[in-house]
This record gives sequence, structure tokens and C-alpha cells, in this order.
Amino acid sequence: MQRTLGFACEATRASARRHPTSLYCRGRAASVCYRHSGLRSLISARAGRRTLDQCFGVGARGGPFRKQVRRLEGPVNLRMAREVKHSAGLAGMAPDAPAESYRLGPLEYLRRSVIEVLSKEYGDALPEVVDPMVVFSSRPEFGDFQCNVAMSLARQLKSKPRDVAERLRVGLEQKVAGMCATPLEVAGPGFVNFRLSDGYLASVIRQMMSDPRGKLNVPEPPKLQRIVVDFSSPNIAKEMHVGHLRSTIIGDTLCRVLEYLGHTVIRLNHVGDWGTQFGMLIAYLAEVAPEALTGERPPDLGDLVAFYKQAKKRFDEDPVFQNAARAQVTKLQSGDEASLRAWRLLCELSRREFEKIYQLLDVQLTERGESFYNPYLPDVIERLERKGLVQVDQGALCVFLEGFKNRDGSPQPLIVRKSDGGYMYSTTDLAAILYRVQEDRAQRILYVTDAGQATHFAQVFQVARRAGFFDPAEVSLEHVPFGLVLGDDGKKFKTRSGDTVRLMDLLERAIELARHDLEQRIAEQPGRTESPEYLERAARAIGIGAVKYADLRTTRTADYRFSYEKMLSLNGNTAPYMMYVFTRVSGIARKAAGLPADAEVCMQELVANCASEQQLLLCVTEPAEGALARQLLRFPYVLLDLERELMPHVLCEYLFELSQRFNQFYEHCPVLGAEDDSVRHSRLALCALTGYVVESGLRLLGIEVLPRL
Repeated sequence: MQRTLGFACEATRASARRHPTSLYCRGRAASVCYRHSGLRSLISARAGRRTLDQCFGVGARGGPFRKQVRRLEGPVNLRMAREVKHSAGLAGMAPDAPAESYRLGPLEYLRRSVIEVLSKEYGDALPEVVDPMVVFSSRPEFGDFQCNVAMSLARQLKSKPRDVAERLRVGLEQKVAGMCATPLEVAGPGFVNFRLSDGYLASVIRQMMSDPRGKLNVPEPPKLQRIVVDFSSPNIAKEMHVGHLRSTIIGDTLCRVLEYLGHTVIRLNHVGDWGTQFGMLIAYLAEVAPEALTGERPPDLGDLVAFYKQAKKRFDEDPVFQNAARAQVTKLQSGDEASLRAWRLLCELSRREFEKIYQLLDVQLTERGESFYNPYLPDVIERLERKGLVQVDQGALCVFLEGFKNRDGSPQPLIVRKSDGGYMYSTTDLAAILYRVQEDRAQRILYVTDAGQATHFAQVFQVARRAGFFDPAEVSLEHVPFGLVLGDDGKKFKTRSGDTVRLMDLLERAIELARHDLEQRIAEQPGRTESPEYLERAARAIGIGAVKYADLRTTRTADYRFSYEKMLSLNGNTAPYMMYVFTRVSGIARKAAGLPADAEVCMQELVANCASEQQLLLCVTEPAEGALARQLLRFPYVLLDLERELMPHVLCEYLFELSQRFNQFYEHCPVLGAEDDSVRHSRLALCALTGYVVESGLRLLGIEVLPRL
């Protein structure tokens, strides 16, 4: 029987389904992970097109390109008119490197090569499933990649780890010739180290630059999916507060990355727009401010929140008002027109205020609140009954859970209908699963909420599975939990009076501080002035970007302390520091082309222009050049890891390390003052690619870049 060789089963079955290329089958071709073919020439030159010397004004100050540039409000298109051509050849590639390594990418090629060699060397002695354990090296002195599989297999193969590693090294030598420096090295107890050759590294970098999609050779996933991302989800008649910050920012970033990779993403805002609180609020407003329910004098959201607090206090203390509120809920659920009209008014008022925050954060959402699923709730109960899953317990309809126990050891119930006939949040969530699977045709559903809801979703997912609402082999339900936002005291972030911080107040304060800092720095630069419009744009980009980045750079499941001072700093792992790298590259490009200081450079066009120059020879011989190129090479793998693990901080860590590598490169490798034209061209290309990767990464985090700071 044919034995399957694959990665160790660290991922869930759902993850393995989403990433079928993690499995390898001996004796037949493995499925292709990197669809985007690298077996093509890089962009060919068009006869008569200007060279890089002319475009960048090398050799003559400004050059002829400079004369055609005028002061522009929008980006300057640095790509001259040309025709982009591609062929199936290997132009621009290291001549002796395996062609397959360009199609698959170096990491995937090495993984498959390890599996092939192990299969050849050990045959049936191998275990059923093998993880090739090829990863990026943790330290540059060990090379670019390392294979750690020898230690894990040694005992099963009844060999010493170094003996396994040595046989692996010998078998891999020919497979990686031209791609890696040979002979390969076996280090320590049995690590096999791989160091990419300078020629191969340069050709892979050029391949990233010449991707006609502008996606830096990030591969399309082997299976594109329809993915629902449920995030943000504020409550109607309540203001968005700091507690909504993480769900909104994390959810938006996950959507951006998944969309970038080619998936169809449905962004859903599951707002709390139904339930007892609306009966309570409508009943209270009918007494104290009836004009608010007719639209004659609609309150603002702040007043509505105050009314809600008063209504809640009254509900808790006054049995007569409780009955009035419950009667109002019954009217609402039965479709009473006056009650529905009041409810719609309250929803629209809240929706307008939410939209202001979403516009400020540049977040796109489709609202589909709890009320949307009301017509489907009876069907959920009927389906559960047909499956024999529900039992009546003290008048309530329940599903008793597997693996969840009460303190006395009895099975814990999930209530799906109360004794008074009302439905629960769990019922609505079950209806949402059913709708998203059947109507949205979702293959992966992500719920981005705080970690405190982990048990709720585990229970709901279990009931949905047992009821047959989804097929686990086809659909993956995933809770994406996150930690809390804390103040300097390590407790939940509050105002000085102890109230929850309004999200709009938090964002406006960040913009205000960013504007103040920007104005100070501009005042310290003699002769520099900026228009009010640019100051407004820059303050908003820096302030909002700083808030987003400070949240996303933290491991999603961890709590973090909110600090305006730290997040707005130009030093360290912050958004302004990352943005400064982009502005530095923009400045180099403007200076090279003799452009005015306020011109905006289109980095994607600049990268494409550099890649299209056939005389461009990328040089990565200097240590700082090689370190920068190797960090650039990792970008596609970071996004694939983020797609799988849903941890945005890995992208932040990557961008921070890239920024540090670029600053070291800038310090040690003169760009415009390079010793000859070929080195100058190569370093300009590395600068352009760095700028474009930083820009792409920040935009995936929902952060705007600026041409200058």
C-alpha cells in the first residue's frame, strides 16, 4: 500500500484541508503549491525605451527625464511607455539552478527534495507521515534554510542523527546545485544547512520585481475559497468603545491578506440589533422622549446611550416597567409597525455613528445583524429536533454538550429556546452558520472576538456539527480570539473617571498628538512648509496607523498596554518607523530622478521599471545587500503563514526586521554615490523593491504610507 509522506500533523484537519500541499505522496507528482509560474523571462526591453541612466538622470544632473516632470498632486508615474512581454524561457535566472525551484519557490522546492531523497534512501523504513522540517534559518551564519528532520527520524530509522543527515546531504547535493552553495553543510547533531548562491538569490529577487500582477511573486493558494470573516460587531444604541478596537482592526487585516491572496472574502458585521434591550429602550423613550421615536427630534448617539443606562436602571428596579418592556419586545417580534419604525430609527442613528469610525479606520463591512436571522430561528429548532438533539430541561429547550460538564459532573446544556419561547444568542449563531454555509457557500468562517467567548463558540460549533449544519471535511469554523487592551496600570483601559474609553475619542486623540508632533518637526526644519491639507492627511495617517500597528504587532492572543507615546515614536517597532523607511526610499527615488520634494513616487511603477531593464544586474555580494535581499525573499512566506495561522503580528515582525535590514544597507552601501553605474542600478532596484514591500505590507495592515514625514 502506498505510504503518504507529509508534514507532521501540527495543524488541524481543517488546516490540512485548506492547505492540501502540505501532504506529499511517494510515487506520484505532488500537488503544486506555487501556481504562479516562474518559468518565464523577466520583462523584456522595448526598442528605443529610455534606460535607467536616463530615467534616473545618471551621468547628467536630472537627465532628460527630469525635464518632463512637473509638480503633481498625485503619484508620479516612473514607468516609461513600454510593452511588457513574457515567454516560457528562463531569462534572468541562475543558469544552473533547477527550473522547478523557480516555479515552486526555494522553500517548497527544498521540502519536496528532502521528501524525495528520504523516500529513495529509506523506503518502507520511513514512518507513515514525515515532516521535512525545512525552515528559514534562525541565524544567518547557518545559511538561509535548515533541515532538522534527521533528529526526529533517527530513532525510528535506528541510525545516528548525523548519519541520517549525511545521507540526506549527499542525496540533496545534485538537486540543489546552482541554487545553493555546495557542498552542503551538516552542523551540530544533524542539521543540514542551505545557503542560496548569490546568482540564484538575485534572480529570485528579480522574479519578485517582475511579477505582472504586482504581487511580488506571492503564490496563489492551491485552492481558492469563499471565506466569511465575522468581526467588529458593535451593539446598536451603544457607542463603539476601546473593546471594539481589536476585533475591527484584526478582522480587517485578515480580510485584506486573504483578499490579496485571491480568496473571495465576505466581510460581515454581526451587529447586536435585536433583543430585550430594544423593548426596554423603546418603552423608556415612549415615556420620557416620545419625539425621539417619531424622528421629530432624534437624539444623538451619546444621548441614546444615556437613555439606555437610565432604562436599564429602571428595568432592574421597577417590576411594572419590566412588564412594559417585555410587552414592547413582544410587539417588536410580532411585527407591530410603530415598534418596528422606532427600532429602525434607533438602528439608523447608531449606524451613522458607526460609519464615521469605519471611514476613519478605512474599514469596509457588510452589516448583517442578529435581526437578519430571526426568520430562520424556527427552522434551526426544527432541524435540531429532527436530529433528536434537543431535550426539555426546566421548560427550556436544550442541547446537552459532549465534553462540557457542570460542577456536579452532569452534561452542560446549550439553551436554544427559553422557557418563555424566546431565542438565545446561541440560536442566532446556529442560524448564521446555516445561512453562511448554504447561502453564502462559505468554506471557511472566521469569528474575530475576544478570548472570553471561546467556550461559547466551541459549544455552538459542536452543536452545528452534530446537527449536520456543515460538513467538517468541506467547511472550517474557526474562532479567532484576541486579548484585552490595557492601560498603563495593567488593568482594562478606562478613562480617569473609570468609564470605558469611547473609540472615537481614542482615535481623535491619536490624530491630535500626531499632528502636534508633525508640526514640531516641520518647524525644526528651516525652509520647510506644508499645506494644511497635507498636514491633515499626514496626521490622520500617522495617528490611525500608529493605533493599528500597536495593536497588530502584539501577539493576537495576548493583552497589551496602550500607550500613545510609544506607538507614535519614530524609533522602534512602530508604524511611524515603518512609514519612515518608505519615505526614505521615496526620497532616494526623487533625488535620483531630480524630482521636486513634494512629488509622490508610485513604488509599484518604479519596481516594474527597474525590473524591465535588461542591463540590470542585481548585486548581492556586500553583506548588507545580501541580508536585505534575503529578508525581501521571505515576504511571500510570511503572508502564507498569516493565511494559515491568522496571526497579524508575524507581518509586523517581518516589516520591522526588513526596515532594520534596509537601514543597515543604507548605512553601509552608498546608493546614488555607488562606485559605478551597474552597482548604482542594482542598489536603486533593491531600494525600490524594499519600498514596495513595505508599502504592500503596511496596506495589508490597513495603514497608509506617506511620501514624506
